[in-house]
Amino acid sequence: MKLICIGRNYAEHAKELGNSVPKEPLFFLKPDSAILAHRHPFYIPDWTQDVHHEVELLIRICRNGKAVQAEFAHRYFDAISLGIDFTARDIQAEAKANGHPWEKAKAFDGSAVISKKWFPVDSFTEGWESVPFYLEKNGEKVQAGSALHMTHHVHALIAHVSKYMTLKMGDVIFTGTPAGVGRVEDGDTLEGFFNEESMFRVNIHGT
Repeated sequence: MKLICIGRNYAEHAKELGNSVPKEPLFFLKPDSAILAHRHPFYIPDWTQDVHHEVELLIRICRNGKAVQAEFAHRYFDAISLGIDFTARDIQAEAKANGHPWEKAKAFDGSAVISKKWFPVDSFTEGWESVPFYLEKNGEKVQAGSALHMTHHVHALIAHVSKYMTLKMGDVIFTGTPAGVGRVEDGDTLEGFFNEESMFRVNIHGT
């Protein structure tokens, strides 16, 4: 199982971090060991001082595919969910400044929240792309968006990623985060909503 994460897929998020919007999808991987166990708190690692929340729509790959054409990409995912890509922003900034990979800032244990709830794509009568999602921190909405605001549509993401690596059944694509990312602190509570339904609730613990 691969966790494939798309970077800078919402223009306003790219701008808030001072990054350019990429002309083609930017992606990186998290291992399955990054998945935060259901109902477990997130513990801020002792080697970072600046972990950020990034709420994201998730899609579940339902068949193996290599070099998938965008017009056929809808056949390769069957469900939508919500999650968080936790990012050690200070470590990421240091890695970028030195021209190093980001893995230790993105792929650490517990850095990937995946909701237990999945919605079949065919259960949406008017299309899932317009369904809003958002993240609340301590009861205050801090991030919000929908797939309509993505720079690169999910079909383009599948086509692009599968050009370089085979997608396999059970893989999950984190499709990027909207603006409003921010630091998490000891005692915070994060709750994600999709179509007004609570998808996950994560308590943050310091070290």
